[in-house]
Amino acid sequence: VQLQASGGGLVQAGDSLRLSCTTSGRTFSDYAVGWFRQAPGKEYDFIAAISRAGTITRYADFAKGRFTISRDNAKNMVYLQMNGLKREDTALYFCAAAVAETGMVVTTVERYGYWGQGTQVTVSS
Repeated sequence: VQLQASGGGLVQAGDSLRLSCTTSGRTFSDYAVGWFRQAPGKEYDFIAAISRAGTITRYADFAKGRFTISRDNAKNMVYLQMNGLKREDTALYFCAAAVAETGMVVTTVERYGYWGQGTQVTVSS
């Protein structure tokens, strides 16, 4: 499966952005999907994950209450709605897909075998 993240940009603190992840290739609903981010010189941070059918989600503590992950299997799309953005949210954002059983979410970067190119999010104060 191929993935491509988009929707990043330069915004001010407090603004919102919706990132999209376009997928193609194999049956999208066979994969759990996650969003990660990487700031310069840092490791990947897990943000959010969603199960194959979209019924189960999991969030990093910093994302709870501000970010929402969703997916539309009919359109082969995954989204990350980000509200109340902060300067510390500045990073390169990636979507990734992992082979997983129905009803499972995957939160560890090592489990993800398919990655798209990132989209830059920059939050100014």
